Amino acid sequence: MKETNLILRFLRLKKYALLTVCFLVLMGTRSFGLEIPLSASSAILMDRSTGRVLYARNINSKMPMASTTKIMTALLAIKKGDLDSYVKVPTEAVGVEGSSIYLQYGEKILLRDLVYGLMLRSGNDSAVAIAHHVGKSVEEFVDMMNEEAKRLGANNTNFMNPNGLHHDKHYTTAYDLALITREALRNQAFREVTKTKLWVAKREGHKYFYNKNKTLSQYKDGDGVKTGYTRAAGRCLVTSATRNDMQLIAVVLNDPNWFNDCFKMLDFGFDNYKSTKVFGKDEITKKVTVYGGEKKYTNLVYKDDIIVPLKEGEEKLIKTIIEIDENIQAPIKRRQSLGKANVYLKDKLLGTTDIISREDIEVEKIQRKITKYLKEKIISLNL
Repeated sequence: MKETNLILRFLRLKKYALLTVCFLVLMGTRSFGLEIPLSASSAILMDRSTGRVLYARNINSKMPMASTTKIMTALLAIKKGDLDSYVKVPTEAVGVEGSSIYLQYGEKILLRDLVYGLMLRSGNDSAVAIAHHVGKSVEEFVDMMNEEAKRLGANNTNFMNPNGLHHDKHYTTAYDLALITREALRNQAFREVTKTKLWVAKREGHKYFYNKNKTLSQYKDGDGVKTGYTRAAGRCLVTSATRNDMQLIAVVLNDPNWFNDCFKMLDFGFDNYKSTKVFGKDEITKKVTVYGGEKKYTNLVYKDDIIVPLKEGEEKLIKTIIEIDENIQAPIKRRQSLGKANVYLKDKLLGTTDIISREDIEVEKIQRKITKYLKEKIISLNL
């Protein structure tokens, strides 16, 4: 009987030990991001500053994107248009199916209000009005969208309209959509739009635009970006959040748990990566010779901060490659670019900035050259 009890006790202890090991493994997976349990067909987490991909799932699969299309539409409206200009609403922008800000034919409305209506209320009619105003027609505007996508390296994206209504040839990838969003978030006006919870347009009726994006209210430090849904695309979402000098972009395509999954990815990024300054703006990088100048030497500095997201232990894998012209001739203007600094994590380029002069250096005057020459001669004769 005593031996039986000892055997049962041993088996129970063994069972608890096994459960403990399984629990620790699961916790480790969750903490260190070996895999994030998501419902999305495609998903990505990207650092906005460097473009570093922190999590990826089927990121190059071509899929419909629904109203996340409007990120590109808003970007072009801001870059190519005057937000303070008035738009006369064309016939084509009236009664567009789906989400609407209820534009009326001939109505005059600020382009700025159209952009807010586009991003906060997801107005499909607003997208068409923007396309006609900025691109002169939907077709020409779509060409602009595709040109911009290619310029950004979003090579697996093709737009057929400015609002995301379904078309078999209208598609993107999670990676491409993150690239487009990264470019958009570099723009201050775009950032202001996406983080706005309520916008009051300068128009009669239907002037209150409440933001549909729950990221702003449900996720700490959330600041954007865009929701999207069609029956064919499923639920699509681009979110962003900024914390400790690091802005992360989370994208999911065809995801029934769109917000929760984006929040999981953002949590993973902020929990496991730290914003790390490699070097700072105006920090001295190198002392160089200046030929033919009033000063023989000068210190060059970095033009910008380079801040990168790193996991614990990755600091030792960072390397900076400096490229500077060895034949620097006067004159030199203050903040003139004289080289490049490229920051790599192993072989992956994470950031780049110019190396610049921190002072003006004029060409050495002839009188000074003569004086200098004579002094050197006198010294040599005395020797």
